[in-house]
Amino acid sequence: MSAVSPLAPANFPQLPSVAGLQLATHEAGLRYTNRADLFLALLDPGSTVAGVFTKSLCPSAPVDWCRSILSSGRARAIVCNSGNANAFTGKAGETSAALTAQTIADAFDIDAHEVHLASTGVIGETLPDDRLADGLLQLSGNLQSSGPTAWEAAANAIRTTDTFAKGASARATVGSESFTVVGIAKGSGMIAPDMATMLGFLFTDAAVAPDVLQSMLADSTVRSFNRITVDSDTSTSDTVLLFATGGAGNDPITSTQDPRHDALADAVRSVTLDLAHQIVRDGEGATKFVEVTVSGAASDEAASVIALSIANSPLVKTALAAEDANWGRIVMAVGKAGEQANRDALKIWFGDELVANEGVQADGYSEERATEHLRNDEVKIVVDVGVGAGEATVWTCDLTHGYIEINAGYRS
Repeated sequence: MSAVSPLAPANFPQLPSVAGLQLATHEAGLRYTNRADLFLALLDPGSTVAGVFTKSLCPSAPVDWCRSILSSGRARAIVCNSGNANAFTGKAGETSAALTAQTIADAFDIDAHEVHLASTGVIGETLPDDRLADGLLQLSGNLQSSGPTAWEAAANAIRTTDTFAKGASARATVGSESFTVVGIAKGSGMIAPDMATMLGFLFTDAAVAPDVLQSMLADSTVRSFNRITVDSDTSTSDTVLLFATGGAGNDPITSTQDPRHDALADAVRSVTLDLAHQIVRDGEGATKFVEVTVSGAASDEAASVIALSIANSPLVKTALAAEDANWGRIVMAVGKAGEQANRDALKIWFGDELVANEGVQADGYSEERATEHLRNDEVKIVVDVGVGAGEATVWTCDLTHGYIEINAGYRS
């Protein structure tokens, strides 16, 4: 593993147990040595599931598998391997996916079509099925109740180039009922907002109908995972799954009008946003966590496009790495976005420093003060494009030599 990101949290959070859920990890040696590379979550009967996936036209075999079974809304397990994406592997990849689901199904006497799958790692290499099958059998014998130790082990097992394990939790309380939401994620590079650009597995003990659960996850994804970018690349394997075990014993939430819905949806959103921010903080080679807010756009969607144009610009990101207040690169990124912007009304801030105003450098602008803000670990860029009321915020990181070093030798 690489040295831990300077933006990493001090510690992995103490994640609570989720009723109706057991976790397991195992070192199968599929690619890595001396670390777990298989993760399993086993869910109680009656659990429901929602999912969002990559928009890549070259999806992995596990993505195809999950898409094919998601419509049932039912789940008994999720299995993830790290180190090998099982993507662009043809029939062999389909065989490995089916083998994984069936092995776990046989181990617990459940339906293979309620076993969800995810893989992450190198593209274009087939999995060693004999080693995989043996590892899955051993994995199935390692189950333990969910809790702080099990969650941290699970978050570590799904890592690839991540420098730290990622987890988050939240509680939703309505009257006498209280629900837990816990999530783990992996992501560091090949991160761009396009329907969940990473792997993320979220679990709640609430009982929730599949269609309501899907609505919660889709809304949460738009506000979190689809608002982050590290390098503008979308993976073949990006998957986020939200499972509801019903372990809290509540009457199922079957409508968005249910008074419990909004509280649970807020908790899900809190967890996904926390995980999304952690992914950016672990951006490959990152030294700065960057928030970009665009206002005054023709619509919220237009604001998002402009914000992403800024956040994905290599010229902007390298300037941030160098702590260079080169605001002309922001102007460039706004102009190339293809959305309406009034050049002569444009305003730009680095932190609290007004850099540009009404199409020119702002009166009283201090490059020294702007540079001082860019020396922080956390940087804020605000742009008003002066044409409407649309607004959006996205999160990214700087682009350093470290990114090149990590990715130039990723397969080695």
